[in-house]
Amino acid sequence: MRKRILIMGAAGRDFHNFNVLFRESKDYEVVAFTAEQIPYISDRKYPKELSGKLYPKGIQIYPEEELPELIKKLKVDVCILSYSDLSFDTVMQKASLVNACGADFWLVSPEHTMIKSKKPLIAVCAVRTGSGKSQTTRYISLMLKKLGVRPVIIRHPMPYGILKDEITERYSTLKDLDKYKTTIEEREDYEPHIRNGFVVYAGVDYEKILREAEKEADVIIWDGGNNDAPFYKPDLFITVADPLRAGNEVSYYPGETCARMADVLLINKVNSATQAQLSLVTDDLKRINPRAKIFMADSLVTADNPRQVTGKRVLIIEDGPTITHGNMTFGAGTVAAKELKALHIVDAKRYAIGTIRETFERYPKLDKELPAMGYSQKQIKDLEATVNLADCDTVISATPTDLRKIINANKPIVQVSYELSPRGEGFDNTIKAFASAIKKSGRKKG
Repeated sequence: MRKRILIMGAAGRDFHNFNVLFRESKDYEVVAFTAEQIPYISDRKYPKELSGKLYPKGIQIYPEEELPELIKKLKVDVCILSYSDLSFDTVMQKASLVNACGADFWLVSPEHTMIKSKKPLIAVCAVRTGSGKSQTTRYISLMLKKLGVRPVIIRHPMPYGILKDEITERYSTLKDLDKYKTTIEEREDYEPHIRNGFVVYAGVDYEKILREAEKEADVIIWDGGNNDAPFYKPDLFITVADPLRAGNEVSYYPGETCARMADVLLINKVNSATQAQLSLVTDDLKRINPRAKIFMADSLVTADNPRQVTGKRVLIIEDGPTITHGNMTFGAGTVAAKELKALHIVDAKRYAIGTIRETFERYPKLDKELPAMGYSQKQIKDLEATVNLADCDTVISATPTDLRKIINANKPIVQVSYELSPRGEGFDNTIKAFASAIKKSGRKKG
């Protein structure tokens, strides 16, 4: 009899694990997915267009909170954890729950799900969400372009809509963001790459996505999500560490896995960290991965209209995942407010309404910053209403997408950007050597 599998996910790694490991397997039967972390992604089906001939009716996706009942009702043999940015305590609590309900609990090695590319491939991952992997990807892609190597970026999945319409997505213009009905989270990750002149691929079926991207790339860059491992076999594996959450590099899943697998470990945000934080992160990384090269980098914050911040009462909007399940107590917006000497940072919680208030209740560690939640039109409207209710002079938006084109604010919005600035020449030399090897090997033309 086929083992009965339930895949615990968050609309990303879970679908990839199914596609690679189970879609055509006659030894296992996937009886359900569960969904967590992201709102509005349960109560859907993984559709027949993606699930294959063994699953002609598709596969139901349930809320993870129903897991104990599902294990018994569906006679589940094995639950497979397939999402990321979880503390080790949380992982083992989930394992204990699953075991107590009578099922086995599995963690799949990234090696078993990595697809090999025909083109050279750089993977950029992180030990936690919000560490700075996307700004690292931006830095690398611009550098490769200057070196005469054409990168195409493949982004970790965020298929939060109608799955059969999101199998393969190609973004080359800002109009494509509207074409695919993207959420704010998707815009945060795609928009900066598009503005830099690069093509971005995403979707659900990452075998198909890779083969399409290879047609127009000299090199593929995997821009990872959360702290998940890459879906592709990297020729150069870079993992970004965050000293502002020192210790997380050895206490989060699968961030520590990414740190152990990396060829290069990049400690970001050095300019905002203490020496004690830097020492702890460096010691941890050297201990778990002594073969990797370790480099340092600053994360430089700029504002497009600093005069609107200095001496003003400001409301700060931050990248949503970073300050929700990423557990950051502050982000680039707070850094900008302090550097530009804002008069006062107002407490966003006081003005939160509807689904935004629910987000603050779900993540009690959220302090004054307002997460840029926009997974539905209702959330976007609630975000807009919260901003307009706030008693402040200026809004600082530190989300990478331009919220001025998404919400109608009744007060000025200052856009804050943050970019990578490596210290020394070591990191740059590593990328230059990689580009040179591509040209010499001829794989650029492959």
